[in-house]
Amino acid sequence: MNDLHGILFAYRSDANLGELTRMRNTCSLPFGGRYRLVDFMLSNYVNAGMTDVGVVVHQSYQSLLDHLGSGKDWELSRKHGGLRILPPFSYAEQGHREYQGSMDALVGVSDYLSDIRQDYVILSWGDIGINLPINKVFEQHLSSGADITMVCTPVLNGAPQYSEYVEANEQGWVSDLSVHPTTAGKALESLEIYILSKRLLLDMVDYCAAHNLSNFSRDVLQPRLKLLKINTYIHQGYVARFQSVGDYYQRSMDLLDPAVRSDLFNPARPIRTKDHSNPSTYYGPGSVSRQSLVADGCYIEGEVENSILARGVVVEKGAKVSNSVLMQGTVVKAGASLSYVITDKNVVINENRSLMGHHTYPLAIAKGSVV
Repeated sequence: MNDLHGILFAYRSDANLGELTRMRNTCSLPFGGRYRLVDFMLSNYVNAGMTDVGVVVHQSYQSLLDHLGSGKDWELSRKHGGLRILPPFSYAEQGHREYQGSMDALVGVSDYLSDIRQDYVILSWGDIGINLPINKVFEQHLSSGADITMVCTPVLNGAPQYSEYVEANEQGWVSDLSVHPTTAGKALESLEIYILSKRLLLDMVDYCAAHNLSNFSRDVLQPRLKLLKINTYIHQGYVARFQSVGDYYQRSMDLLDPAVRSDLFNPARPIRTKDHSNPSTYYGPGSVSRQSLVADGCYIEGEVENSILARGVVVEKGAKVSNSVLMQGTVVKAGASLSYVITDKNVVINENRSLMGHHTYPLAIAKGSVV
């Protein structure tokens, strides 16, 4: 795996996630009580033995920088190679506007791409929850003789207007690619994870820069379906995609299923995150916690059911939390009741307040709010 270099796209803040991404990059969105979304693909890279990773950022990435640091929690803090953050201000011509697509972003970091020492590159987004055996994907890519290998799933989770779909023959060779159609049909869903050679990637970047093209799928892959040998790798495991507040809630609730946790947090390929070293959670006399994931450092004196609590959450005596996702530092005061609610970091719910959403439309409370 020393011949594979990782590029992680982490430059977008998806407006469809509303308050959850208003002040942060989508990749730094907390998930599962103690993780950020970027942890999953970054851990996949490291678990495959990769030592060099470039993270492409643009706006609202302060929390992402704080989380990743030097990369030591992923064993990527190295004198040579390791984790590299690639902001737009390193390339003056890209710093004044948002990236229009992944190829636009790659043009912005073309100097970095030219210096990559590996012969192959994997491209992926950092805001997807997946435990992917990248070593197997790379082995298939080399053995198949493909120009590009793209990772797909047979389970259609994404909304068609934000997703891409692939039709392939029995040998896995791509015959058609649909980008943001009105309906998914019976095709495979692309996870927008690609392995290709450095040489081919640089050729594509140069072409897109010269022709003002910005989208990898629409501007590069679709016109070349008959020119390039594009193969599919079918991932049969769990995949979490986050295209709306409802998606975030449903994927969070999925974690209460032991089968999902077993697949996503496979001990053979551990998901790493920033070390916080919090104390153990305190459960007071008479407190109740049922069917919930509770992180370290919480203080529980009330009732918690079918919920996910991040580090440092406080549920005071007489408070009830059900079917909810509470991010770090949330305080639910005595007598308050929450159901189908998502609270961002450092939210305070005052005494005797009652907040209720619905499983199809959860109530999201912005970071730092006092209700």
